[in-house]
Amino acid sequence: MRLPARRIATSALCATLLLGVTGPAAVAADSASAPEHTQAASRAPVPDADALLGQVESLGDLGGVLVPVADLLTAVLKADGGQLPHSQAAELSTSVQDAIDHATANAPSPAATPGTTAPGSPLPQAGTLPAPVGDPAGAPGDLADEALTALEKATDGLFKAVTSDDAAQVTPAVNAVVAGLVNAVAATLVGSELPAPDLAGLPSLPKAP
Repeated sequence: MRLPARRIATSALCATLLLGVTGPAAVAADSASAPEHTQAASRAPVPDADALLGQVESLGDLGGVLVPVADLLTAVLKADGGQLPHSQAAELSTSVQDAIDHATANAPSPAATPGTTAPGSPLPQAGTLPAPVGDPAGAPGDLADEALTALEKATDGLFKAVTSDDAAQVTPAVNAVVAGLVNAVAATLVGSELPAPDLAGLPSLPKAP
């Protein structure tokens, strides 16, 4: 049975009007619910967030030490004879001390049992590093705290050298600070359970002279 053309046209018109009314409403409903889905997703915790946050904070504390120490060394090496005005040396040294105090307060505890190495990490753990000279117990203790304390001592020595009017004292003092900074970096990386470096072709670090 064939429907009259007028009935077909009327039915099509009704369907079009119906879609015109309900279509925008449906789109509006979806749009209204989208922020709710987005907000719910934003409240979901990141997997392993606490562990990752600890790693990030350790790197931040490390950066906080690197910058003021680098500023102090740069000023010394650019100065005539490595000598700085007492006020400038004091200001730079205070910035270093503040950074070391902050990093010490947030220094990570050892990441592994002494004498072990974290899986996949090329960095030595606390028990594999030599004990500091003069330590009667022969144990390295908390590497991060120890390294920061040594860096603080080296910085104090540099402050005295750059205000001594004796250029001969500057070079060994600078070397001591650089070595102390390298040790602080290594100790922080060891104690923070950071992932092992995986850069292709990364060579081993050369031994210090």
